[in-house]
Amino acid sequence: MTTIYEKALKAHEEWRGKIDIHSKAKVKTKEDLSLAYTPGVAEPCRQIHETPDKIYDYTWKGNTVAVVTDGTAVLGLGDIGPKAALPVMEGKALLFKEFADIDAIPICLDTKDPKEIIQIIKAMAPTFGGINLEDISAPRCVEIERALIEELDIPVFHDDQHGTAIVTIAALINALKIVHKKVDEIKVVISGTGAAGSAIIKMLHHFGVKNMIAFNIDGVLSKNSERSLDFLEKEIAEITNTENFQGTMAEAMVGADVFIGVSAPKLVSKEMVASMNKGAIVFPMANPESEIDYQDAIEAGAAVVGTGRSDHPNQINNVLAFPGLFKGAFVAEATKITENMKLAAAQAIAEIIPESELTSDYIIPSPFNPDLVDIIIKKVAEAAVKDGVIRS
Repeated sequence: MTTIYEKALKAHEEWRGKIDIHSKAKVKTKEDLSLAYTPGVAEPCRQIHETPDKIYDYTWKGNTVAVVTDGTAVLGLGDIGPKAALPVMEGKALLFKEFADIDAIPICLDTKDPKEIIQIIKAMAPTFGGINLEDISAPRCVEIERALIEELDIPVFHDDQHGTAIVTIAALINALKIVHKKVDEIKVVISGTGAAGSAIIKMLHHFGVKNMIAFNIDGVLSKNSERSLDFLEKEIAEITNTENFQGTMAEAMVGADVFIGVSAPKLVSKEMVASMNKGAIVFPMANPESEIDYQDAIEAGAAVVGTGRSDHPNQINNVLAFPGLFKGAFVAEATKITENMKLAAAQAIAEIIPESELTSDYIIPSPFNPDLVDIIIKKVAEAAVKDGVIRS
């Protein structure tokens, strides 16, 4: 039997790239040429020079995203470099176009220096209406994103962080409806505090979760840790582990309501899931092999299970979020993406499934739901206006 990897390799060889550029303007006559290029093009140039914001009226800037990586954290493959990262960036650009009709350009940078990456993106920013950072390792990705948000007047978004967080929160919103638990009363254990994990934790905090315990390869995170914490770990420690728990993850999961994993395979046993509270929600999202197998989590008593895989129910997939989120930001003419805009996207994803249709196997909509992107656009644009982050 031909595997999905063999099929994909053959398809990529046939495609020779998943995207291309099509012209909107037709150049069939001398007048066409004069309008699209010289001498006619001089007039929009003059207008933009006099009023820079007119770039949104006369160019593609208002509907274009740069998909930027340095290839240091690609899928589950790790640091494979910018050339090997290009198929993923092309795929991301394809999804922007197919799901939200956004033009996206893949850009793979041959540098790992955060300061250099920041300078390159700043230098090319006039061309684009938004920057989607992709597959950049933590904590560098956080440093890069924060600097660009501070210094640019267009939306900047690291999808591995916030896209994952948005869809995780959407899944949690609906899972809590099924198990009849309140967000401010649940205990959540998180495995992984890198790009995705740190963003999930911060969004859980913004969503109203009060009791969280986070683990990474070095064990439990705590403000009183004896080891040196990096800046991102310190931030996470400030909003988690309020009772200074010092045990193992197995011990932390006793009496927990939710487990979220964005770390490594086979870290969670059936016994650990069985020790959780009744109505346990388990989201083991490591790819391609999760912290606990879907079926094992079900057999251990989990009420709702979601993974990052397409071969199980409840796939927690970033493609549900980022196309509509960026389009909503563009529609609102937003200069940044706020926490409220992210939460609005999560709530839109969750609410598209009527409560009467929710089941333990159906807490997340399909990315092919024809109404999904439009609902996210509306909610995100409203949040941008409410937060006052729009171009005047």
